[in-house]
Amino acid sequence: MSDKPSLRVARWDALKAAGAARFPGTKGRIPNFVGAEKAAERLARSELFQRARTIKCNPDSPQRPVRHAALKAGKTVIMAVPKLAERDCFWRLDPAALDDLWKASSIKGASAVAVPIAEDSVGPIDLIVTGCVAVSPDGARLGKGGGYSDLEYAVLRELALVDADTPIVTTVHSSQVLEPKTIPMESHDISLDLYCTEAELSRCERAFTRPKGVDRSLLSAEKLAAIPALAERLGD
Repeated sequence: MSDKPSLRVARWDALKAAGAARFPGTKGRIPNFVGAEKAAERLARSELFQRARTIKCNPDSPQRPVRHAALKAGKTVIMAVPKLAERDCFWRLDPAALDDLWKASSIKGASAVAVPIAEDSVGPIDLIVTGCVAVSPDGARLGKGGGYSDLEYAVLRELALVDADTPIVTTVHSSQVLEPKTIPMESHDISLDLYCTEAELSRCERAFTRPKGVDRSLLSAEKLAAIPALAERLGD
């Protein structure tokens, strides 16, 4: 297995080399890609998506078409506040209460019209859509390095709002797909059940155990202080 930082750089470069990188660029982020709309359409046709009523979706640009598709389908969308920086660290988007679904599907639009809620008010989640820098058919995923997707899952798992069987999916460009056993996976990492590219839908094997809660040992005092909901929950 390669180390995570090197894998990130390689995928960001591969996306650019494929001519598939979109504004605002690749490095340091979940990269937006040419074909994100087609990948979202594939995901929206999947049984996992269609049967879900409440979807938690990451706020990154490449998944905006997924958020829009969910809102158009009448699904409630839950988004995490970036870096969980507010005490009410999630946003709820109810399509019945929104005038402009496309605007609401952006992070700027969501921040203006979503209802801020605390983690214990999220309610049960039927499907998680996460952002990825790289994926592989064994269900491994690589994020941008902040660890927030894993942490959000862990918080919701402790509250029994998700469980080990809650489906986790993503949309990526085909240049972001790696061979099995390439991406290092640690005990706090979440794994995938399915990913969609601009070209195909791929189901993953469940090769990894998902975290059952927050691993306190991974939270520095600085990071904990920057996440009010966790600082309050974990206390001293």
